[in-house]
Amino acid sequence: MARVALVTGGTRGIGGAISRCLKDKGLSVAATYAGNDEAAAAFRHETGIPVFKWDVTDFEACERGVRQVESEIGPIDVLVNNAGITRDGFFHKMTKDQWSLVLDTNLHSLFNMTRPLIEGMRARAWGRVIVISSINGQKGQLGQVNYSSAKAGDIGFVKSLALESASKNITVNAICPGYIATEMVQAIDPEVLKKRVLPQIPMGRLGLPDEVAKAVAYLASEDASFVTGSTLTINGGQHMV
Repeated sequence: MARVALVTGGTRGIGGAISRCLKDKGLSVAATYAGNDEAAAAFRHETGIPVFKWDVTDFEACERGVRQVESEIGPIDVLVNNAGITRDGFFHKMTKDQWSLVLDTNLHSLFNMTRPLIEGMRARAWGRVIVISSINGQKGQLGQVNYSSAKAGDIGFVKSLALESASKNITVNAICPGYIATEMVQAIDPEVLKKRVLPQIPMGRLGLPDEVAKAVAYLASEDASFVTGSTLTINGGQHMV
């Protein structure tokens, strides 16, 4: 029987690429989304991947959603915590809502999604937890104190949970993408991309969602059974750690 993977924010952008790639690798995939019903319906129609709508900042909603996925598809073996948002602004002008919403979505959701699954993974003595962090959680970024704080917290979550879970054959890893050619990044003014973004990247181009997705597929596989507590950077050389 195919292993079951759940991808949060899994219908668009990097998340959509991850969902497709995992399905291509033979996993049974479920994708969550938060609000864009039209995009989710189109994704489901195009890929055949079932989609589920809930708010990853709501612990009870995550518990219910996980149980629904497991009842319809099977026990979840692979969790990809991908859902994330930005609410950028300089800290001295940042509102409490800008701070809280980003921390809730990008960091607290890791607890909300992983906690309902981890006991089952431990009982079955197999699991993969993969967190999509960010280059800005490693190096910081102007106007993103909230986002960078959350993404740095993601890395701490990964390292600690990896230590707790290793004896149960559960690996926990992070991926830190740089500038990836998603709708959000490609919406940046082309001149800004050309003059300010690309010169920061030694490889001279944006990354591709599929390049991140293939790394997720590796970490989700048996081939990565000895890789845990790691942070994989996918940024074209922009930031080396």
